[in-house]
Amino acid sequence: MSLSHLPPLSLYVHIPWCVKKCLYCDFNSHPLRSDVSPKDYTNTLIRDLEQHLGQIKDREIQTIFFGGGTPSVFEPDLIGTVIDYVKENCLIRTDAEITLEANPGVSDRIKFEGYRRVGVNRLSIGVQTTNDQLLKKLGRVHASAEAIETISDAKSIFENINIDLMFALPEQGLGELKTDLSRVLEFAPEHLSIYQLTIEPNTWFFRYPPKLPDDDLASEMQFEIESVAHEHGYKQYEVSAFAKPGRQCSHNMNYWEFGDYLGVGAGAHSKITTSKSVTRLVKHKQPKRYMEAVAIGDSVSSDKIVTSESLPFEFFMNALRLNDGVPRSLFEKRTALPIDIVEAQLVALERRGLMNVSEGFIRTTPLGMRFLNEVLQEFL
Repeated sequence: MSLSHLPPLSLYVHIPWCVKKCLYCDFNSHPLRSDVSPKDYTNTLIRDLEQHLGQIKDREIQTIFFGGGTPSVFEPDLIGTVIDYVKENCLIRTDAEITLEANPGVSDRIKFEGYRRVGVNRLSIGVQTTNDQLLKKLGRVHASAEAIETISDAKSIFENINIDLMFALPEQGLGELKTDLSRVLEFAPEHLSIYQLTIEPNTWFFRYPPKLPDDDLASEMQFEIESVAHEHGYKQYEVSAFAKPGRQCSHNMNYWEFGDYLGVGAGAHSKITTSKSVTRLVKHKQPKRYMEAVAIGDSVSSDKIVTSESLPFEFFMNALRLNDGVPRSLFEKRTALPIDIVEAQLVALERRGLMNVSEGFIRTTPLGMRFLNEVLQEFL
């Protein structure tokens, strides 16, 4: 492997605490306890980032994303401490997209004004549903009225917001989904992320499975989402993402286009490319263990060089989620491998109607999107 130009670089900052763990959540998140010191954790994030400065020297950070957990459990000044450190010690794009995830019930107008003041310019709000009964079934801490108020406050302060919704929820009907879409789209958010609920291991729902809509109803819901979003001027640019023109999430686009990202925080993942290799890093998962490890300069729990044999699968696992696909040239640009090595698979998938590889682009067809896992198997 020998790359002449390194991929774009993003920064991901993980804040692992929430007010309460949701019943479906398999993310690295933990209920916020009284013995947790947000300030100490913030100082640990700074030390963690400091230990990577040599690794990202002379590379411009394109985007910053504060994810969780619920980052809005931290006060704005602590978020600002991280942003200020990045600006003072790293190269950062002057118009960098800086996103913070916030949840209704732990956010208010004053906090939003504070986040905006310290440099956050994009807010991602975890609404999930506006139905009070469904919110209770999911174990969310907020009510519908709080969600609507949170969106309203965010729209008055930020010029770029995303709203997270979920569908195929326990005993959810099509009418309830339509109500969710109607209530949220009244605010015309710049971006929508809409995910189908899946039951993941190590969750409450995995141990006590709820009754979910069947596949036919889930498909009908997916069609309704795509149809309504299109009617309101949104383009579906990724499996679960819809955006107004020019409002795609730059941070997530960097993931899908197989860019690099440095992750700091408990359990954060990184993908770092050099001229000769692609390495994936994972930080210690438990917050206490992570903070202890950073203190002695050993924050990485595992690192793995991605082999040349694995690179095609890794590339397409990301790129094929994009509705418009990617230029053929991006494969070689990101992997330093010739596109010829996967030509046979691309042709075979095109013959099956799962992929379109003409006009210099590689993209999945609508049928291919429905069977994306099957498409990806071709590159293993």
